[in-house]
Amino acid sequence: MRGPSLLLAVLLWTTATLAAPLQCPKPGPNDTCPVCGMFVAKYHDWIASVVYRDGQAHHFDGAKDLFKYLLDLERWAPGHRAEDIASVGVTDYYGVTCIDAHQALYVIGSDVLGPMGHELIPLADEAAARDFIKDHGGRPQLRFGEVTADLLRRLDAGRFE
Repeated sequence: MRGPSLLLAVLLWTTATLAAPLQCPKPGPNDTCPVCGMFVAKYHDWIASVVYRDGQAHHFDGAKDLFKYLLDLERWAPGHRAEDIASVGVTDYYGVTCIDAHQALYVIGSDVLGPMGHELIPLADEAAARDFIKDHGGRPQLRFGEVTADLLRRLDAGRFE
């Protein structure tokens, strides 16, 4: 029993501490963020994406709008259901690659602004989050489930307390 238990513990630790790379579809030149209406492709360093099981994708100009969308799917994507989502990806700040949004860490309150101002900065792991905070300031990292509508409203208002 020790072998399988140890393997399970290692797998859980790995998935809890490292954001997995994803194959995210690239937005086209006319794809717009369903939340703010901005053309997404020109902000390649900030792109976030939701891909549904049927292959349809919605793209965002940053993690903040992605979370607004996910927290109010009925408003931003009528007819879509959370259980039909196949993957959610964000762009890692340092690697500029698509990573699993559920496993990423997010920093707020830094000196780095995204296309829509104050932003959730996605990072692949705890070491990157520590380096980012050292380089750019900000509040300790958040996990996917800790992002709330209230936090997003405070980000839009430039309040990070």
